[in-house]
Amino acid sequence: MEWIIHKVTNAGIYFLPLLIGVMAHEIAHGWAAERLGDPTARLAGRISINPLVHIDPLGTVVLPLMLYLLNAPFLFGWAKPVPVRMELLHGGRRGMARVALCGPLTNLMLAALSSLVYHGLMWSFRSAMLGHGSRWFLEPLILMAGTSVAINLVLMIVNLVPIPPLDGGRILVGLLPENAAVAVARLERYGMFIILLLIVTDVWSFLLGPLLQTLINIFLG
Repeated sequence: MEWIIHKVTNAGIYFLPLLIGVMAHEIAHGWAAERLGDPTARLAGRISINPLVHIDPLGTVVLPLMLYLLNAPFLFGWAKPVPVRMELLHGGRRGMARVALCGPLTNLMLAALSSLVYHGLMWSFRSAMLGHGSRWFLEPLILMAGTSVAINLVLMIVNLVPIPPLDGGRILVGLLPENAAVAVARLERYGMFIILLLIVTDVWSFLLGPLLQTLINIFLG
């Protein structure tokens, strides 16, 4: 019973930052697309803070829960992708690259904001002005802020990997010459299988772990 209570308590600390991170990521895509001439996401009701319109059963629920229960070194997930019509974007493929880049940049900004909150809470926790009795409620908030830094850095790094349909793949398609861009775009149908394979085989951690740890040390050190 204690194990269940511990897991449920920790789940809130880990899953709330993940939910906010993936929602903000997708909202940023929709917002950027609208600024570049494509209102599709807005018309579909996807530029919204309502989590129900963003939840993807596999990416927002099943995969993060599996990684959490398996004590994976980091949590990863995704929300339901916002609809974007490239033919409506100013700049075509390059416009799509700009839309794609806004998602990881949003996660970077959330990581930076969470870092400021983390250091502010840590200062308050260590402050002599606070009695021991008033510090207990700060501990889960500090853990959540630190977790938010790590999760948003993971979302930024992973999404910048140049494999479609990840944002890095879409950015690559937008920057390459047309023939090469078409060849890379064809990988999209296999992209999620490649990504899941890399996660399951732990190659993901081997490739991205050192960079992630370096950034976490910078933001939380």
